[in-house]
Amino acid sequence: MTRFSLPPANDVPPDALDDGGAPLPISLAAILAVIGLGGITDLALDKPVTWLSLHVLFEVVMVVASATGAAVLWRRWRRAEQSAGTLRTTMESHRAERDAWRLSAQSALDGLGRAINERFSAWELTPTEREVALLLLKGESHKRIASFTNRSERTVRQHAVAVYNKSGLHGRAELAAFFLQDLLLPADERAT
Repeated sequence: MTRFSLPPANDVPPDALDDGGAPLPISLAAILAVIGLGGITDLALDKPVTWLSLHVLFEVVMVVASATGAAVLWRRWRRAEQSAGTLRTTMESHRAERDAWRLSAQSALDGLGRAINERFSAWELTPTEREVALLLLKGESHKRIASFTNRSERTVRQHAVAVYNKSGLHGRAELAAFFLQDLLLPADERAT
């Protein structure tokens, strides 16, 4: 039996978004902090006689603005890091739950896979049509199937039409219903 698999849409490695450098907000906060320190240093070196001169007021505004900007960026970066950590934990939890379910349902999934493959054989689907049909059953769009299989969306649609013609079904909903309509919860769960 040929097994078709896709990379799950939600399997993003935790370091996939890491560009290897310092995050932009940290870099900007550091630049603003340096600007603020430069302004303070300039004021100290100038030793102004009066604080009411335009030059001194401008430098004070620049120091305050850069310090405020650095603080705001730093706080936002920290919040984003905390949020990303929570997201990573949640994703790991979902992956563990998914993997546990797959392990517990593996024999049923293997049996369903064999039954689907037998039906595809009875319909005389080509290997490409089988692949497209299985991806349609998994709920993938024509566009995503085209992306996964390195085909054009038009070609995928043509294969889908061939699957529907050979099976005598009229679309994705009937294809899914053909395989899943008799899928029920256990009898004790249905009673409640």
